[in-house]
Amino acid sequence: MAFTKEARRAKIRARVRSTVKGTAERPRLSVFRSNKQIYAQIIDDNHGTTIASAGSAYMKDAQNMPKIDQAKMVGTIIAERAKAAGIDNVVFDRGGYLYHGRVKSLAEAAREAGLKF
Repeated sequence: MAFTKEARRAKIRARVRSTVKGTAERPRLSVFRSNKQIYAQIIDDNHGTTIASAGSAYMKDAQNMPKIDQAKMVGTIIAERAKAAGIDNVVFDRGGYLYHGRVKSLAEAAREAGLKF
């Protein structure tokens, strides 16, 4: 039986989420990618709270650039917001997406801006 794209991603996401947990000391950096935008959140799963978030939809100057560059901007901004909240180490949750393209460029930009994962 063939899965739809959404069902396949949900299955992978559940498998990843079973092992990746965010704590107060080391929260989870979760990535969501739509066709046009990319979003990132830093989440403390113990308390169920979002500590920091960033998305390309909220940046006017990001709308006229390539999606890879949008992801780099979001990665840099989420790292800056995490540093402001006192967070250096995170657990990366790719959200069921393959680690390449926009997801990879977001992660690399966050690493360059000072997040460790």
